[in-house]
Amino acid sequence: MYHELEVRGRPLCQHEPGYVRYVLSAENFRQQMDWLHASQLHGLSVSQALDGNTRPGVVITFDDGCESDLTVAAPILKERGFGATFYITVGFLNRPGYMVPAQVRQLSDAGFDIGCHSMTHPYLSDLREADLVREIVDAKHRLEEMTGRPVVNFSCPGGRWSCEVARIAKQGGYRSVATSRIAANPSAADPYSLARVAIMRGTSLASFQSICRERGLWKRRILADAQMSFRRVLGNTLYDRLRQAALGNPNGPKNGIS
Repeated sequence: MYHELEVRGRPLCQHEPGYVRYVLSAENFRQQMDWLHASQLHGLSVSQALDGNTRPGVVITFDDGCESDLTVAAPILKERGFGATFYITVGFLNRPGYMVPAQVRQLSDAGFDIGCHSMTHPYLSDLREADLVREIVDAKHRLEEMTGRPVVNFSCPGGRWSCEVARIAKQGGYRSVATSRIAANPSAADPYSLARVAIMRGTSLASFQSICRERGLWKRRILADAQMSFRRVLGNTLYDRLRQAALGNPNGPKNGIS
C-alpha cells in the first residue's frame, strides 16, 4: 500500500506529520520496483490477482489519487511491465497536488486498474447506511463516468472496515474491499476483507524485501492489532487527537491516512 511519491521541488499534497510519514521518495519507490523486477517478482493489480494470476509477484496499490500516481508511479511501473491498482478519492480530485478527472482517465487508458477510495475519505465505520452508499456506490459511478470502464475494487479510508461496508460494496458491484489489516492474502482469502502492508517513508530496501517475502509480518500485525484495540476503546475522534498530538500536530486532519 503506497500513497504519494515525493519529487524534489514539488510540494506535497499535505504537510502534516501523520501524512508525511506515508510519503515515499520517487527514488526509493524506483529502487523497490527495480528489486522486484530483478527478483523476477511481478507487480500486479488487485484485478490481476483476483483473476488467478499465476506469476510470482506482489499486488501494488496506491490510495487517494495524488498526481504523482500518474506522473511518477505510472512511468516507473510501465518501464517494468508492472500492473497496479490506484484507489481514487473522488472528492480529492482537482485539489492542489491531486489528479483531475482527465488524468484519472489517462491513468486508466494506460492500462492501470482504477479503484475507489470513497467519495470524501471519511471513517466508514462512523457512517449510517445512506452515507455509506454515497461514499462507496455513488463514488464508484462517478469514477466509471470518468474512465468509461467498470470500477470493481474498493479500499477503506483509514482502514475502517466493517461487515456493513463489505455488504454494501458487494451489493454495489465491487469484486473486492481492501483494508489496512496487515497480513499476506492466501488464495482462499475473503476478497471483501483483503489485507495490505503500508510502505512507509522510513521503509528500508531490506525491510521492503522482507515484506515481499512475507517475513516478520506477524510482528507488524501484533502492533497493528494493539493499535486497533486502542482505537476501538477510544473511538476514532479521540484516537486521532492523541495520535496527532503524539506526532507533533495536535491540529491535524480528523481522519487518518490510507
